[in-house]
Amino acid sequence: MDRLVNTVRPYAWGSLTALPELLGQRPTGEPQAELWMGAHPGAPSRADRGEGPRRLDELIAADPEGELGAASVARFGPALPFLFKVLAAGIPLSIQAHPTLDQARAGFAAENALGIPLDAPERNYRDANHKPEMVCALGDFEGLCGFRRPAGAARLLTGLAVPGLAPVIERLAAGGGTSRPKAGGESEALRGALTAALSLDGETVRRTVEVLALTDPDGEYAPYARIAEDFPDDRGVIAGMLLNHVRLRAGQALYLGAGVPHAYLSGVCVELQANSDNVLRAGLTPKHIDVPELLEVVVFEAGAPEALEPAPVPGTPGEELYPVPIDEFRLSRFVLDGTERRIDGRTPQILLCTEGATRLTAADGTVLDLARGQCAFLPATGAPTRLSGTGSTLFRATVTV
Repeated sequence: MDRLVNTVRPYAWGSLTALPELLGQRPTGEPQAELWMGAHPGAPSRADRGEGPRRLDELIAADPEGELGAASVARFGPALPFLFKVLAAGIPLSIQAHPTLDQARAGFAAENALGIPLDAPERNYRDANHKPEMVCALGDFEGLCGFRRPAGAARLLTGLAVPGLAPVIERLAAGGGTSRPKAGGESEALRGALTAALSLDGETVRRTVEVLALTDPDGEYAPYARIAEDFPDDRGVIAGMLLNHVRLRAGQALYLGAGVPHAYLSGVCVELQANSDNVLRAGLTPKHIDVPELLEVVVFEAGAPEALEPAPVPGTPGEELYPVPIDEFRLSRFVLDGTERRIDGRTPQILLCTEGATRLTAADGTVLDLARGQCAFLPATGAPTRLSGTGSTLFRATVTV
């Protein structure tokens, strides 16, 4: 077992207080957005095995099968397949979508061929991997996720009575915005509406923001009015109105596959994703936006997202699993009540304590205590680990092989 030392990413949308509170640290006065736990080369965790801190990606590269297990290496290659995070949103994140594996490989190769540096701000693809992800709320959490039905989006925009929004509303109506959707027309309507929203003139954006400011602060326009306060000149305010507004309670989760447009608005969550940092943005950000590439990645399908509840895991008492349709990551949690629990050691895993304190006891008797905000990496030794604590919550990130 290795206690991990992790990097906090200070993105502008981060909360000033949430991550310092979780980690038991003083706020710096600067936004702190994401705590990265894993082996992504952008900000790898460090572990000290008696010779000073070393990067987790370097430790894994030195002995992939010893760290990850033969089954994981055979299935996913000689790198940790997932990246684990705590995300703390003080203001909205960008509206974004992530590529499929084939899209990521092609985009990464194309940008390499153009000689675009990996850290260049105009870079879309920083690695050759896809980025499906799951977020699990640690408290009240709010976001936008997936497209509304064209009729619902058209009704919302029409209600603002802003003439300049007509091009967006017309495209929604073409897919059944105010009637039954035409066969095959819904996808074309959503594509046209998003394209039109991202092409609106500045005056329409400003007028929309002015009208939003006058709407009911507790009504259906409220989340978009709050977004507009932080991004008053951004077309993403209008693009966001094409998406479903979602609220999660503590313990609820969302899974987002490739191409699903989304933006997290406020709150703290744990996030587990494939080991990638590929993001295509549509707005609500000063960062690089590439609309043509975004339109190639987004999946234009409407539907309300499903909030996931954890389910007991047969054969592992106390473990609750959040199901996902992929094997590169697996998220579960333990709410410890004084009863000792046991997890197997056949796969690489990161354990994060988010409430109380948890004691980890390895098969050889080694003990590691985790306080709130601390985490550990468990190599795939094959040996079980015992968990104990009272009133504590522990999230387990691993893979399925």
